[in-house]
Amino acid sequence: MNFLLRILITAVVAFGLSAVMKGVYIDTFWTALVFSLVLAILNALLKPILIILTLPITIFTFGLFLFVINAAIVLLAGNFVHGFRVDGFGWALLFSLLLSILTSFLYKDVRREGEEE
Repeated sequence: MNFLLRILITAVVAFGLSAVMKGVYIDTFWTALVFSLVLAILNALLKPILIILTLPITIFTFGLFLFVINAAIVLLAGNFVHGFRVDGFGWALLFSLLLSILTSFLYKDVRREGEEE
């Protein structure tokens, strides 16, 4: 249930960001759901491998290279999902940064409300 909630929150935030950002296009909310599922799969499978392979440059940049990895995963997810498009690496970087911040903030609030009950 927790996984589905995270997918739904990510889809809502991604769809909202695509409405605000002119360099990111998501056709429908269903496309946003598929995108968030593909993003979760890529984050679970590919991201740990990329982090290990780029560990020296990540340490050298004090962890800032992780933003580049996040943007690359968003661009890769755009290749798998029909109806999702990012205009360039800069837009992918900004989109992934905002997506990470907003989803972590919203998920924290939803999790806190569930603990109070």
